[in-house]
Amino acid sequence: MWTREMLKTRAKSVLRDSYWKAFLVSLVILIVGGDGSSPGFSWNFGNSGGHPDQFYNVGNEFLPFIILTILGIFTIIIMFALAFRIFLGYPLEVGGRCYFSKSAQDDVNMNYLGFGFSKGRYGDIVKTMLWKGFLNFLWYLLFIIPGIVKGYAYSMVPYILSDNPNIGYRRAVELSNRMTQGQKLEMFILDLSFIGWYLLGILALCVGVLFVNPYYNATQAELYLVLRRNALENGLCTYEELKLDPRLDLESDIF
Repeated sequence: MWTREMLKTRAKSVLRDSYWKAFLVSLVILIVGGDGSSPGFSWNFGNSGGHPDQFYNVGNEFLPFIILTILGIFTIIIMFALAFRIFLGYPLEVGGRCYFSKSAQDDVNMNYLGFGFSKGRYGDIVKTMLWKGFLNFLWYLLFIIPGIVKGYAYSMVPYILSDNPNIGYRRAVELSNRMTQGQKLEMFILDLSFIGWYLLGILALCVGVLFVNPYYNATQAELYLVLRRNALENGLCTYEELKLDPRLDLESDIF
């Protein structure tokens, strides 16, 4: 059984010697996760002279063209954002989770950020993460609450891929779902415990939020290690399936 205090204590211990590396990795995860704001476009149709009716008639004539142009630009931006998220964001996200998972096991190496781009991993990682995102999207179509619940159910998928990127897209989702069974409420409360930190970050001109993310990500990695250990002990998966060495009890001295 895990507690919030146990996870956070371990996360702080890991960050004590590698905070700035964790900060850079967290920044990459934030960027590729689509949390940034897109640039806005403003149109100013001011009256700079001439008869108002003249501009009204011209406006009516070009209105369909303007609408189609705006829709075209918007579509291109959306397609570019999706392509960026899928083909670059997903591998970087898995690499970032790999970094935090390994650093929690005293293996601090920023090269893990490129984990998902290696030959034999990239295609399976993109396919699995796309499947996860598609399933989550379908649940959000039902209502917000089911989407949030399934978001927690599938949240371990990137970590599972960081252990075995070739595990299979259906199996990765299934295993994450089983790992988090009966844990979702505690996971939700764990997230709520960071609200105070994020509020302080927002008060610091929102920049402070960036400095909280390493703490949050490190804690989530600790959670995965605990859930992984439970899954192994309960026979939900095997060391071979996750490509772990059974002779090395990687989590035995975490708590």
